[in-house]
Amino acid sequence: MRELLVVYCKGFSMGAADVVPGVSGATIALIVGIYDRLIRAITALDPRELQPALRVHEADGRAALVDAVERMDVAFLIALGLGVVSAIVVLSRLMHGAVTTYPVPTYGFFFGLIAASAIVLYLEIPVWTPQRVAVGIAGAAIAFLITGATAANASHGPLMIFVAGAIAICAMVLPGVSGAFFLLVLGQYEYLTGVLSEFVDGAIGILNGGSLTPVIESGTTVGVFGIGAVIGLFSMAHLVSRALDRYRGATLVFLVSLMVGALRLPVVEVADNLGDTAAGSLEIAVVAGVVGCGAVLLVDRYTDDLEYASD
Repeated sequence: MRELLVVYCKGFSMGAADVVPGVSGATIALIVGIYDRLIRAITALDPRELQPALRVHEADGRAALVDAVERMDVAFLIALGLGVVSAIVVLSRLMHGAVTTYPVPTYGFFFGLIAASAIVLYLEIPVWTPQRVAVGIAGAAIAFLITGATAANASHGPLMIFVAGAIAICAMVLPGVSGAFFLLVLGQYEYLTGVLSEFVDGAIGILNGGSLTPVIESGTTVGVFGIGAVIGLFSMAHLVSRALDRYRGATLVFLVSLMVGALRLPVVEVADNLGDTAAGSLEIAVVAGVVGCGAVLLVDRYTDDLEYASD
């Protein structure tokens, strides 16, 4: 139990990082020393291994089930997942309030985080070939076009929420790229942090005799996102892990270039909200951007000797 509590706390720190675009929960996993174990546990997950659960009434069935659970490190993933979810639930309200009440400094801060993360990750690429340059241009262009479309008219339908969950979960295996960043690119960040806040408020309201309706409405969206994340964990996270293993340079170039192209969104948000509040000046946005950039560079300074593998 003590070990699982430590894992929970590490998961909480990962979740806290992933709530902020530009800060990767996987980077935190590197810092706290659980990244390799996380990758092994994710890639070891196989629902077919749980077939002994059908024979749990038999002694050999129970033994086989325990062996499968231990082999896939399920207890570790559950404790870590609970920590991540707890952090997201606790901090999503704070971030939603920040992006809606103080959009200029918040998106300025996001710009600094994402820009500095891109610079740091670009420096990890040892060789720039014409193919990698082409991949980088394609990645930046794709993100630029997507963020332009989502900034103008982002869809919040079930299919988009499902896709957002499947993509955001990839941040678990990508040091330097956060789940919140992917949500920002897809235009779902502000919406989903608000929905999660509504769900938590509704759940608390039920305890005080409130209506069940708000919980059902927001809970449906949260559930769709969660299903997408689970499926993404068994598919997209594996694909990204294999791509990093086989084509690490090109994959990293593409992912980092997505971050560069996505800088369009915080720029648009800052420009659209200048002068709306006392904290809505361009000077404040610049200062917030510098703070965000400094935060990433500070983390990089103390983690530049860490390397990740996907074996």
